[in-house]
Amino acid sequence: MRCLVTGAAGYIGGRLVPELLDAGHEVRCMVRSSGRVRDQPWASRVEVAEADATDAAQVDRALDGVDVAYYLIHTMGGGRDFAAADREAATTFAAACERAGIRRVVYLGGLAPDGKLSPHMSSRTEVGQIFLDGAVPAVVLRAAMIIGSGSASFEMLRYLTERLPVMTTPRWVSTRTQPIAIRDVLRYLVAWASVPGEVNRSFDIGGPDVLTYADMMRVYADVAGLTRRLIIPVPLLSPGLSSHWVGLVTPVPAGLARPLVESLRNEAVCGEHDVARYVPDPPEGLIGLRRAVELALKKIKEAEVATRWSSASTPGAPSDPLPTDPGWAGGSLYLDARARRVNASPQQLWEVVEAIGGEAGWYSLPIAWHLRGLMDRAVGGVGLRRGRRDPRRLRVGDSVDFWRVEEVRPGRLLRLRAEMRLPGLAWLELRVLEHEGATVYGQRAVFHPRGLSGHLYWWSVSPFHTLIFGRMLRNVAAAAEHGPVSPRPPRTTGAGPSGDAAGTGRPAGTTADTAPGR
Repeated sequence: MRCLVTGAAGYIGGRLVPELLDAGHEVRCMVRSSGRVRDQPWASRVEVAEADATDAAQVDRALDGVDVAYYLIHTMGGGRDFAAADREAATTFAAACERAGIRRVVYLGGLAPDGKLSPHMSSRTEVGQIFLDGAVPAVVLRAAMIIGSGSASFEMLRYLTERLPVMTTPRWVSTRTQPIAIRDVLRYLVAWASVPGEVNRSFDIGGPDVLTYADMMRVYADVAGLTRRLIIPVPLLSPGLSSHWVGLVTPVPAGLARPLVESLRNEAVCGEHDVARYVPDPPEGLIGLRRAVELALKKIKEAEVATRWSSASTPGAPSDPLPTDPGWAGGSLYLDARARRVNASPQQLWEVVEAIGGEAGWYSLPIAWHLRGLMDRAVGGVGLRRGRRDPRRLRVGDSVDFWRVEEVRPGRLLRLRAEMRLPGLAWLELRVLEHEGATVYGQRAVFHPRGLSGHLYWWSVSPFHTLIFGRMLRNVAAAAEHGPVSPRPPRTTGAGPSGDAAGTGRPAGTTADTAPGR
């Protein structure tokens, strides 16, 4: 079959594509910018169609000649109109599927009980119904928590359990849920590309275990070799307060934690297992929670996490790579440009540059970066705990703490775009240069202010530029020459503390304060 995968730059889509390819299908990825999947290991094996799901003409072109379409788009954050945006995108896509003569649409939604639902769960249910009511046969797979390395649900479970040996918890830790391993989710998704006949209905999918969230934390602690966790439920924490609590303890920001927390308020247990009539269970059975946790921790330990929850765009931040030169923005543009000769080979310097952030830190005043991350989380940003997908290698679209990789030119350039809450847009460029036969490290921070608040923000942090970026310049060079030198605060898990002085520097046009220049 020729399959179209929307959301191919996200957590599920990025894992589904290679599974479909390995099953012998042709794959076309629909993304808003081809750069988001350019560095994926499977990129050379797929077609890429640039399209916005709300643009009918673009979606028509993306669906041309497609047999099965996977719809993996859903807003997990954003403003008050997220439900309307999801509704518009699904309606546009369903109509385009009818025009293109698609054989089947497959949608991965949430396992929602009857009764009052959270806004996000209601939206996911509505999107599923839009496809079921459409002219093209649709299969809606409804899953509760998905357990796999890098999933938001797993990261939330992992960090809460590891960091809190004794915890007072909200009432939702006693709600029953039926988690499912990411491997089983992908097995179901791939199978529906080949199931014959016209099937138009929803299916509940879940693993073999039905547990409370407290039970899941105890299972995780046992698998991870931690001491038994003491869990004391209290009825006082609302979903809003709970999400801020989760945002404080885990790498998952409060804006993303809230829909996860709200989904845990209602029991999420499969009401049927009819999917087995079309996609039989494997001979060894579905993967239980204990085994799913073991597999996820093994992937994390071996640095083989294919995608993470942070692969998707951050609400409130630009969702696509921006033009190569931030000067495109026009108006005021502030710049901090520095460079330094390095007594090391270009390859040695590049290894340090590409490994920056996460466990390696940011090579200057860890406490300052840490505080900047806390400030960002305090206003609903992603903060500094996202870490990295891989400790040594980066690709376009990866998150690095509260940056997003916008461009990687191996051995030459790493450009990061800020995703912290800022009154403007910010970039950090790290370059490996050669000047008169010598290796040179080039570092450039760019800030495009938005309104008066942007200019005030810039000037309020400008006194710290030399301290932060000057030390960073020296220490990155020293790390290339002699090995890492930056001390880091202790951590209990794999997400490294890092942060930013927020894309700052000096007004554009001023000279760099370290020779040689660029």
